[in-house]
Amino acid sequence: MQHRPVMLRECLEYLGVRPDGIYLDATCGLGGHTAAIAREQKQAPGARGQGPGATGFVLACDRDAESLALARENTLDCAERIRFRQASFSQLGEALAAEKVSRVDGLLADLGVSRYQLTSSERGFSLMTDGPLDMRMDRGQSRSASDIVNYESEKQLADLIFQLGEERRSRRIARALVRARPIGTTGQLAKLIEQAVPRTGKIHPATQTFMALRIAVNDENEELDALLAAIPKIVKPGGRVVVLTFMSLEDRRVKQNFQAMARGGVAQILTRHVVRPTEEEIRDNPPSRSAKLRAMEII
Repeated sequence: MQHRPVMLRECLEYLGVRPDGIYLDATCGLGGHTAAIAREQKQAPGARGQGPGATGFVLACDRDAESLALARENTLDCAERIRFRQASFSQLGEALAAEKVSRVDGLLADLGVSRYQLTSSERGFSLMTDGPLDMRMDRGQSRSASDIVNYESEKQLADLIFQLGEERRSRRIARALVRARPIGTTGQLAKLIEQAVPRTGKIHPATQTFMALRIAVNDENEELDALLAAIPKIVKPGGRVVVLTFMSLEDRRVKQNFQAMARGGVAQILTRHVVRPTEEEIRDNPPSRSAKLRAMEII
């Protein structure tokens, strides 16, 4: 599956990749950023060694086992510089310990949803294709979008859609969904929402509800908080942190956390203003249009 990592050049520049460094890609996905870091290490002046004895490497983590399997296939040319671990943000400390690593020289987190997840109807992330109401990034976990849609109370459902999806019409949507239960597929859910709150612009009226359900199913806000809290513990002094966000709620969380660390003397912010993709990248890779990059260096 073809994958175009977002703001690749900018990510590598802010990470300042060294051939002897240990880097953590906390959101490996299909391996685009992971492979680029590993290739940069191989090609850099002073790079030495191949295989297990190589000086530096990338620890590639993702909570989605299927994405990791695809990433392995996509990074065969630099496999000697990559180690894969299935781990969520709250499990990164365990992943590092398993590799006998205490701290890393750089951390990258791309908070966008994997293209593989979005384009695979059986994963239930997309409202454009019909599939099961799933949305689990880690299919080993129990709760799915179906559990929320079919068993939460109307008030709980409305609050969730409003708070996580910033959907102003959440009460009308929740009422329609509760009355239509049971709801079995993404296509059925999208159609019900469109009937309850008809389209008024280019964006499908179910977009924000789908986003809210995905965030809830995967505990994305709690996981992001766990990542941000772990940064000072797992990144060395002088190490770089680069985070890509695609939603305002996430970006606000990252911005406020970076600012707090800077005020506390823990880090120095490298991106005085948020970095956005170039017009050329947006034209060539439309999913990048909403991306925002923030970077800092641990003191």
